[in-house]
Amino acid sequence: MSSARSTPPALLGLSTYLLSRIGKTARGRLAARLSERGLRLWDMAVLAALSDFGPHAQRDLVVRLDVDPSDITKVVDQLTAGGYVERARDPEDRRRVLVSLAPAGRELLTELDAEARSVQDELLVPLAPEERALLQDLLLRVHRGLV
Repeated sequence: MSSARSTPPALLGLSTYLLSRIGKTARGRLAARLSERGLRLWDMAVLAALSDFGPHAQRDLVVRLDVDPSDITKVVDQLTAGGYVERARDPEDRRRVLVSLAPAGRELLTELDAEARSVQDELLVPLAPEERALLQDLLLRVHRGLV
C-alpha cells in the first residue's frame, strides 16, 4: 500500500471514521450490483418497506424512509413501470393512492437480498461467524440508540 493511501492512525482510533469508511465501501459495492439491474438503493429500500410493513401511501414512504418526496415519486414510478409495485386508491380515503408490493417485486426483493448478503459476506470475510453475529448485535444496539 502506498503512503498516499495509508489511513492516518489517529483516524483508525475513531469508530465513527471506521463505520463511515466501511459504510461507504458497502454502499458502493451494493449500488454497483443493483445498477447492473438498472436499480438503485432506494428501489430496494421501497421494496423492503412494502414487504415488511405492507401497503403505504406514497407520502408515508417519504416519512418512513426519510427520502425527498420528488425522489420517492421517481422510485415508485420506476418500480410501477417494472411491475414490481402496484398503485391503487385507498378504499378508506379515495384521495390517497396506496403503493403495494406486486408478486414480481417480492421475487426481485428476494434476489436483491441475496445480492446484499453476498456483499456483506465479502466485507465481513475477516470475521468468524460468531464475530459477525456480535457485530450485528452491536450495530443494532447503536442503531436503536439513534435519535
